[in-house]
Amino acid sequence: MSTQQVIELALAAALFALGVWQYRRRTADGEAYGSQSAVLLFIVAILLAIHGLALLDYRPSPAEMGQ
Repeated sequence: MSTQQVIELALAAALFALGVWQYRRRTADGEAYGSQSAVLLFIVAILLAIHGLALLDYRPSPAEMGQ
């Protein structure tokens, strides 16, 4: 794993934790749980984790390699 991938995974974990905090905190008017910004943080964290784990890297099959 490269340094960039480790940084991306750490940032994804931090964004996910921030999303949990954002989702769980109560608003000033006593609104129930839930926040659209928390859901957006979860989505960004998931995308960063997928990229950090290199799950979308191209891996050619043996047939494509010409073997």
